[in-house]
Amino acid sequence: MIRFMLNGEIVTVEGAAPTVTLLDWLRETRGLTGTKEGCNEGDCGACTVTVSTLDDTGVTHQALNACILFLPQLAGKALRTVEGIAAPDGELHPVQDAMVAEHGSQCGFCTPGFVMSMYTAHRTGRVDHDDVLAGNLCRCTGYAPIVRAAQRAASRPVPAWEIDERAMLEALALSGDMSGEGLHLPGSTASLAAIYAAHPNATIVAGATDVGLWVTKQFRPVGPVIFTHRVGDLARIERVQGGLRIGAGVTLSRLRGAMADRHPDFAELIRRYGSVQVRNAATIGGNIANGSPIGDGPPALIALGAELTLRHGEDRRRMPLEDFFLDYGKQDRMPGEFVESIFVPDQEDTLACYKLSKRFDQDISAVCGCFALHMDGDVVAGARIAFGGMAGTPKRAHAAEAALTGQVLSAQAVRDAQDALTQDFQPLSDMRASAAYRMQAARNMIRRYWLERVEGVPTRLVGPKSETGVA
Repeated sequence: MIRFMLNGEIVTVEGAAPTVTLLDWLRETRGLTGTKEGCNEGDCGACTVTVSTLDDTGVTHQALNACILFLPQLAGKALRTVEGIAAPDGELHPVQDAMVAEHGSQCGFCTPGFVMSMYTAHRTGRVDHDDVLAGNLCRCTGYAPIVRAAQRAASRPVPAWEIDERAMLEALALSGDMSGEGLHLPGSTASLAAIYAAHPNATIVAGATDVGLWVTKQFRPVGPVIFTHRVGDLARIERVQGGLRIGAGVTLSRLRGAMADRHPDFAELIRRYGSVQVRNAATIGGNIANGSPIGDGPPALIALGAELTLRHGEDRRRMPLEDFFLDYGKQDRMPGEFVESIFVPDQEDTLACYKLSKRFDQDISAVCGCFALHMDGDVVAGARIAFGGMAGTPKRAHAAEAALTGQVLSAQAVRDAQDALTQDFQPLSDMRASAAYRMQAARNMIRRYWLERVEGVPTRLVGPKSETGVA
């Protein structure tokens, strides 16, 4: 049995399959067809809804993709769809009114998703509309009137009819573990560890941004399923001796906030990870545990010297993140063992991250390079360089590091490090890039680091190191 709030009313769902998507349930069971199915993989934003959660900081409102959100992930939360944001007497919400006034809708298929992204931003006070709307695609109207509508709505106050969900969320607050047929919702890390040790063939679902596609695109059976969204201690960022302990359940959105002051380039890299909707769901633990060779989180964390804590039952082991990835699709993880946390050590070295993809937003890296060089004056005293997309796993460039260490960071040292990359990587050709292109791109990233760090040449179109400083 799952209980949550839908457009202001508490609903109870019994007997639903663990992997039924919120999108299908809304449209087919509840008849709420304003939420549209477009890509069904979290790219187009036509299915955007707002989910509110009660946590230690209060009530948080987030835009999420309903197409890759499983219904059990709503347990104890509040949901708003496009049908539930106008006033009870029919008065339009400011974002709906602005879309009409600015002629932001043509065929109307994408409009509900845009409205819900704008609605969430309106509730939270966000005005970075280009980022907020980057996860919503329109095929006919064009984005200018939609952005104007977002700007127009931002100047208007939150309507009086919008309720504070805190009281209802407190009433829905869950304690202990929940389970059903093929379904487990542990309430603590200890429970998660015990359940997974007992069911090592189960699928762990955190944000479902990857597993969701197994269901919607590959039609794979993934049961039994262990959902982690109720494991609060898995979603904490804690200051510990020597660095930060980041729970595996921390979303990319929260991680970006934690890295903004410490490592701005890492935060900027995360800004290009999927969309707002995807970052609100995806977790750093999932980004690591799926072992993708093109995941954007691991190269940055490897360059920072991050360590993983893995847990199996009551047993824990710790390892450097770079040692976790053994081969393509293979990680150093036993059955029933899961990523519990990531430790990022304190360091003063400046981290530089470069992502090369065909689009700025919502695109997979062809190559991602991250650099943390420890300088002693003009001399490189130590180097950690990691790449994604250059091998079957995220991987350090040990030969390139050795070519730089002990040398003045000069044009010649850069050329030596570039040449050493052939000892580190033999990249593959695929649909995203050829092997030669990837190698040239990685070489250019080393030169790019030197141009920024030593020559002071701006190399970025946007972000904190661009000529305009536009972030």
